[in-house]
Amino acid sequence: MQRSPDAIQLTDLDNEALTDLYAYPAEPERSWLRVNFVASIDGAVTGTGGVSEFLGTPADKRVFHLLRELAEVVLVGAGTVRAENYGGAQTDPRFRRDLYLRGVGGHPDGTPPPIAIVTASAALDPAHRVITTARTPTLILTTAAAPSAWKRALADAGAEVLEVGDRLIEPHALPAALAARGLRRVLCEGGPQLFGALAGAGTVDELCLTTAPLLIGGGARRIAVSHEEFARRMTPAHVLFDTDGTVLTRWVRA
Repeated sequence: MQRSPDAIQLTDLDNEALTDLYAYPAEPERSWLRVNFVASIDGAVTGTGGVSEFLGTPADKRVFHLLRELAEVVLVGAGTVRAENYGGAQTDPRFRRDLYLRGVGGHPDGTPPPIAIVTASAALDPAHRVITTARTPTLILTTAAAPSAWKRALADAGAEVLEVGDRLIEPHALPAALAARGLRRVLCEGGPQLFGALAGAGTVDELCLTTAPLLIGGGARRIAVSHEEFARRMTPAHVLFDTDGTVLTRWVRA
């Protein structure tokens, strides 16, 4: 029988200890897909205004930024980019170099991870700040059938456009396309449809889930939405508590 992880107070962890808890596997031979979400106690993935930022607590934001520092690429759906008004990733160059030297993530030059946006139609405004504020060129993961003019406009704006399907993007093709570019430590930030598709395809290696100390009610969605039910057994790696009631869990594929 597997032993449940001990609960740890977040305030007892310095940055190095917290990094050790969330470190990616050293030199992964294949893509390692981590998903990060925040939800309310009653399972809502969005709060006031239909965005997840309302649910964020200081503890959640601390881990959110650490996960971006560790990642080689941030994977996200176009709907989430628009709803959350994404910009380019802002990270600490020195910290990312240190993480790379430790073999747990980061980047040898300290540059931020690119935002990789999933959009089968390439329907994204080339003037969106996720492209214009990016220090590392944004990746557009789209299809051969997407309008050529839209793809060309995104490329002209500075994004890198990758065709990873003919008319549809199969979930298993996403980590493979990123790994082909040397981006194996993947952080997926949603949204629920993208997470549901990836989990249903069996490509998710771990889930980092923050439970905010809030009850939301209403009709907010869950963190994963899919057309079909599936069962993917996960094992708890750690459970962290903050003084305000925030609970941070990390689940890995069994």
